[in-house]
Amino acid sequence: MKYFKYLTFMILAVAAMTCVGCEDDDTDFSDIINKEVVDEDTAEDEDSSSDEEKNSENEQSSDEEQGSDDSESSTTVIDGTAEVKIVYNGSSADVSITEDVADYLTVSVSGADVSIIQSSSLADEVTYILSGSSTDGMFYMDGELKATVVLNGLTLTNSDGPAIAIDNGKRIAVVLADGTTNTLKDGSSGSQKACFMVNGHTEFEGSGTLNLTGNLKHAFWGDEYVQFKKSMGTINVQGAVKDGFNVNQYVEMNGGTVTIKNVGDDGIQITLEGDGSEEDTGAMNIHGGMLNMTITATAAKGIKAEGDVVIDAEKSIPQITITTSGGGEWDSDDSETKASSCIKADGNMTISAGTLTLTSTGAGGKGLSADGTIDIAGGDITVKTSGSQYVYGNNRNNSDYTSSPKGIKADGNITISGGSTSVTTTGTNGEGIESKGVMNITGGEITVNSYDDGLNSKGDMTISGGSVYAHASNNDGIDANGNCYIKGGLVFAVGASQPEVAIDANTEGGKKLYVTGGTLVAIGGLESGSSLTQTCYAASSWNKNTWYALTYGSTTFAFKTPSSGGNGLVVSTSSTPTLKSGVTVSGGTSIFGGMGTTGATVSGGSSVSLSQYSGGNMGGMGGGPGGRGW
Repeated sequence: MKYFKYLTFMILAVAAMTCVGCEDDDTDFSDIINKEVVDEDTAEDEDSSSDEEKNSENEQSSDEEQGSDDSESSTTVIDGTAEVKIVYNGSSADVSITEDVADYLTVSVSGADVSIIQSSSLADEVTYILSGSSTDGMFYMDGELKATVVLNGLTLTNSDGPAIAIDNGKRIAVVLADGTTNTLKDGSSGSQKACFMVNGHTEFEGSGTLNLTGNLKHAFWGDEYVQFKKSMGTINVQGAVKDGFNVNQYVEMNGGTVTIKNVGDDGIQITLEGDGSEEDTGAMNIHGGMLNMTITATAAKGIKAEGDVVIDAEKSIPQITITTSGGGEWDSDDSETKASSCIKADGNMTISAGTLTLTSTGAGGKGLSADGTIDIAGGDITVKTSGSQYVYGNNRNNSDYTSSPKGIKADGNITISGGSTSVTTTGTNGEGIESKGVMNITGGEITVNSYDDGLNSKGDMTISGGSVYAHASNNDGIDANGNCYIKGGLVFAVGASQPEVAIDANTEGGKKLYVTGGTLVAIGGLESGSSLTQTCYAASSWNKNTWYALTYGSTTFAFKTPSSGGNGLVVSTSSTPTLKSGVTVSGGTSIFGGMGTTGATVSGGSSVSLSQYSGGNMGGMGGGPGGRGW
């Protein structure tokens, strides 16, 4: 049986008092929902009179006004199963509820503001389908049972609160209906944390599009974890005063496209709640999908996770493009300088797949940054920073008041075992890859062109595999503040002119460079006092911008010298090598951004005389004029 039931928004005052999901959350949803109710009650109190005659005269007028409101907004009971349809029409909204759940839902409608409270006796999950358009409306839902919210071509703006607020503390499936575009905006006033708020965990799915704008704080806020499912379409954060997504517990991206721009703080921020639960990891887990961000705020991050960051191809190969342009700042609360990062983990960072294109142009900016360890086992990573060092006040010589740009930086250890990693830093004091612990390279292809050190470790550094190119224009190509071990792999290092070298170890601290294996090309020489178990050879001179062929046994590595570099050219291979200058290179596999080739056919050139080398900077043996190019 179908029937019509009209309700006024005044019921909300009672409904919000029984809000099930508000107790453990510091966001007062009742304040958000009751704002208009309080205003209306106050107005009624001011206009009330004890004059019975006046009440009598106003009775007819009041009835007419109520009838006018009811004609704009209605609640209808229909046939079907566990479903609620809400259609927004300008200043009004029509609500249709299937008969099987009608007795378990308290519905309140005032203009285009819709509130639904689920009874604790409700046994079946309800699907809410929202469509239509309103420039001054809202959807609020609370209860004790999980729910599905379908955005089916919805355009909703709330001038003084959130567009959507869900407060039931359970799983909320948000479905972006296929083929639809949905747009949500909140007002610049109110007490909401975001345009779209969920006190529960949110799962986005469906191939439609969702556009979000947060005019007071965040675009989206979630009190529990958020999942972007593999089936998800597109979410565009078109602007926010603070974060694009501000989420507790963790964020998991399995698919879809998320684009974030015009935000006043971080693109995605994940916060640890500190409750010790299994879900409370503070992690950003990217298993697939496409993520695009343009972040301009000072010291802001594209992704900021209080826990770990994990990027793999569990669902598909992730495509991540992040640009930050904000400069550094002094944080008086933490008494330290802070700068922008494309991806920042307060914990560890693990990357095993994906295409990452990370650009940071602000002072002190970084591509990848972790307070813990960084482990790169795969993927195609490109990092570019162009900002200079950030200095607070006149404290350039005090590291506590500076933040230098870095391509990749970890306070813990860095391990690279696979993938392709390319880092370019052009700003003052910009280092390529820096570990405050030890650095261990066992595989992958690494290409670094940096202003300051190409590779730098506070502790020991070991290269036992992979292919490494490190070119520093103003410092050492490779610099270990502990021992440096070259055990295997292919290493092409270029340092600046004296006193810098191609490969440096902390001899001042009693440490050494050890060369025991691998294929080595070092422009700028090696640290004095090195232990060279595998014989090293020095060329009498080297020419700039010239192709060379280093051959040992049946293997040839062709490399191009840079336009600048330190004194001397040193090579080392597993057997006695020969070296030719000015060769023509064809075929093979290009590596190091075109500065090297493996498996190529080499012809022409002239032989270079090699003599045994024992270490130290080689004065007077810098690069000469360019020879034949490729």
